[in-house]
Amino acid sequence: MKRSTMDESHSSSDSDQSPPKKSSAAATASDTYLNVDIKVKYWKLFYFLSKKRRNLLKNPNGAERLNSWEILRNGGDRWVAKEIRQPHPDETIKANFVTSFEMCIKSQLIDLEKKGYSPSVMDHAQPDIKISDWILTRFDCGGSYDIRVELLDQKKQLIEIFLPETIYRGAGREEWKQITYVFHKYGPGVRYIQFTHGGKDLRWWKGHFGIHITGSSVELFPTLDTQTTYVVGGIHLTCAY
Repeated sequence: MKRSTMDESHSSSDSDQSPPKKSSAAATASDTYLNVDIKVKYWKLFYFLSKKRRNLLKNPNGAERLNSWEILRNGGDRWVAKEIRQPHPDETIKANFVTSFEMCIKSQLIDLEKKGYSPSVMDHAQPDIKISDWILTRFDCGGSYDIRVELLDQKKQLIEIFLPETIYRGAGREEWKQITYVFHKYGPGVRYIQFTHGGKDLRWWKGHFGIHITGSSVELFPTLDTQTTYVVGGIHLTCAY
């Protein structure tokens, strides 16, 4: 039998050789396909969040009186919902909530999963959460306004909070003023949003001369970043758009 001309040294080293390296062209093609796949997933998520964007608060203007709100404090002559005194920039808004001469506070808890935002979406996409409220004071009586918005986990423990100082507005020109805030990069675990606001008048007048509130809203939408990081197979990949 004819022996192979291959010597022992080459024969024994075959098993130790490293697997052939992927050519730069093949690596580039693979990276391109991965990049495209990630972008497709990103735009699907972008479309999902954009399509679902809506106000998550119920009865934000008082058109349904005080329904859907939990009344925490009902001082003075209590909360009341009535027709707006001045036209609102949003012409569809015709009613508002009005406070009295002692503190009036109400709250609403939003269950994100029940609204269609799964734990996976909240943890990985972390859509921006935009808070908005509109307030007005009368020409003859000023008022104070407070807002507190909390992002809560599954056990309703605090993750992040928006809690500005009390806003005081004096009597004067009756104009609607908007308060807005955006929660951004708040981390995983958010399952609930607790929206709480209220106020009172500054002159202790019997009746309803306190702060007027309407157009309350909580909306989720795709992050404003032009760059998003994904985890694919344990590898962190950053894509710019």
